[in-house]
Amino acid sequence: MPLVAHSDLPTFERLRREGHEILDPQRAKRQDIRELHIGFLNLMPDAALAATERQFLRLIGASNRIAQLFVHPFTMAGVERSGAARERVEQYYEPFDELRREGLDALIVTGANVTEADITREAFWEPLIEVLDWGRRNTASILCSCLASHAVFQWLHGVQRTHLPAKRWGVFSHRVTDRAHPLVAGINTRFETPHSRFNDVARNRMEAAGLRVLVESDEGGVLVATSPDGFRFVYFQGHPEYDRESLLKEYKREVGRYLRAECEEYPPFPVHYFPPRVAARFEDYRADAERARNAGDAAPEFPEDEVLPDLDNTWTDTGKALVNNWLGLVYQLTDYDRRRPYAPGVDPSDPLRLR
Repeated sequence: MPLVAHSDLPTFERLRREGHEILDPQRAKRQDIRELHIGFLNLMPDAALAATERQFLRLIGASNRIAQLFVHPFTMAGVERSGAARERVEQYYEPFDELRREGLDALIVTGANVTEADITREAFWEPLIEVLDWGRRNTASILCSCLASHAVFQWLHGVQRTHLPAKRWGVFSHRVTDRAHPLVAGINTRFETPHSRFNDVARNRMEAAGLRVLVESDEGGVLVATSPDGFRFVYFQGHPEYDRESLLKEYKREVGRYLRAECEEYPPFPVHYFPPRVAARFEDYRADAERARNAGDAAPEFPEDEVLPDLDNTWTDTGKALVNNWLGLVYQLTDYDRRRPYAPGVDPSDPLRLR
């Protein structure tokens, strides 16, 4: 499924330089291949806006080539932007009202930073629900990541997330628990995936609400689940889209908060992520940084570039497989003419045997 560079979004050129096949719109028009139009609601904070864009587009562009993929990034009211992120959104992102008129085949909704214990009090809550409600009535499927999953759990299924005693972050081993579902067809029965969150919805609470759990970790919790119909909503609690360095950058940010006295405790390592040599290097860095903080001196430079070559990515292949399977099912459930709204009365469990 080659991505089509249908706009000047810089991510397309970035992915082309990385070796991904990106189609020119004129070339795409000459090919007799179906199109899929995917809305991408990016709710991530300014610092992660472009990186999250790249992460998801990489997974989409690596899928099997049964369609040309047009990805339409957009945002919504209630998500404040400033500086370069605001300029990026104004220049390259599309208005939701326009996408709603044109029609979409599916939606991806990212996670977001929250400031309220009750997510229904967030400024973006009502606009988010408007998008999700439109999507469930007019698209084949909505893929929800992290906070977006928790929002739908509460809004649609009446299940509230639980605040964890400590941040759950690291790379966790997972096992496929429902091998009959086509979303997990062909993927490894056991694999690793990053998690990074302060809240959780446990398997028993999902199943009590009728959700279907597909992939779970003893340490990390549920990774993949679906709405009761098997496909209208697909939920990720973890982050198979993450880059190799994503958790490293999160750790750097948390260390920075400590050194600026924004928090009292030095952050723990992301679990199962740093190999012994990297962990030892960061123990040395902590000692130097705390001495500098206590003395009122400038902190030493964070050794990001030094340790990056020793970090491994053990999850991207699985992320590609999950997104590939999801797009394949979207393809089966959408009309050739995407301007015809998806019919909510069609039961996707029949042609795809999802139940």
